[in-house]
Amino acid sequence: MKIHLAPMEGVLDHILRDLLTRIPGIDLCVTEFIRVTDRLLPRSVFRRLAPELEQGSQTTSGVPVWVQLLGNDPAAMGENAVRASALGAPGIDLNFGCPAKTVNKSRGGAILLKDPEEVYQIAAGVRRALPAEVPLSGKMRLGFHDKSLAIENAQALEAAGVMRVTVHARTKVEGYRPPAYWEWIARIREAIAPPVIANGDIWTVEDLHRCREVSGCEDVMIGRGLIANPFLALAARDPERNCSAEQTWPEMLRMLSVYHQAVSERLEPRHVNGRTKQWLRMMQRHYPQAVALFEQVRAERDPEALKQVLQQASVANPDR
Repeated sequence: MKIHLAPMEGVLDHILRDLLTRIPGIDLCVTEFIRVTDRLLPRSVFRRLAPELEQGSQTTSGVPVWVQLLGNDPAAMGENAVRASALGAPGIDLNFGCPAKTVNKSRGGAILLKDPEEVYQIAAGVRRALPAEVPLSGKMRLGFHDKSLAIENAQALEAAGVMRVTVHARTKVEGYRPPAYWEWIARIREAIAPPVIANGDIWTVEDLHRCREVSGCEDVMIGRGLIANPFLALAARDPERNCSAEQTWPEMLRMLSVYHQAVSERLEPRHVNGRTKQWLRMMQRHYPQAVALFEQVRAERDPEALKQVLQQASVANPDR
């Protein structure tokens, strides 16, 4: 079994990828999407969104990082895929799943699933442009309004030459509302030859095993579940390891402090606390301790003051 860390726009940046992969269990990361319009992007854009390109295209823990592209122009997508590859990306992933209205309005992401022929043309354009040895994958949802074209879209990606397909088991309209329809992933897996990666609503080790059983997939991709519980992949790998919320909370506080400091060095002060609180808010699903801490810092706007709160919490919660 391989566990992939999902790309999540505005959340899973390189700082968080680095921290999450310091905990054993994640096999591969995919970047936030790089938006392609009708032109070749400067190298600086790739290095800003995928700074791992400067360190062998891997996190500091050695986990490979693929570059994801989003767009609808086959020629421009291919040109930018070649640039990403030349900069060191070990593989290219194509985004056919983003549900954001602003992205869909400009014909990117999940809206492309309305037309399997367009999905094919985009993926085929990238595959033709890339050197044969550079792997290409695609990430899709089950559809836009409904699931009627799910298999056809997956077959379009296969025909275009992708080497694997990741499927988020909901449509764009369904967003992130439970449940995830893993049984539809099984139907796709049976319809195409490339390996299929299952994605959607994996929050616990039990969810992971049930997803694999229902979908029939060997490998999974996890996004929100690993942000809420960064020890999820490790717990799945090592059932004997105590990865409970009580046991791992002190380590999570240290990770939050490291994250807050790194974000402080990268962003303008007015944006810093929002990113830290965003992660802390998502942790509340797994860590009861995060609820009280979030309430304590909810209204805090000063990055230095939030830093002090995190440091005090770490002192009050030493390793067990």
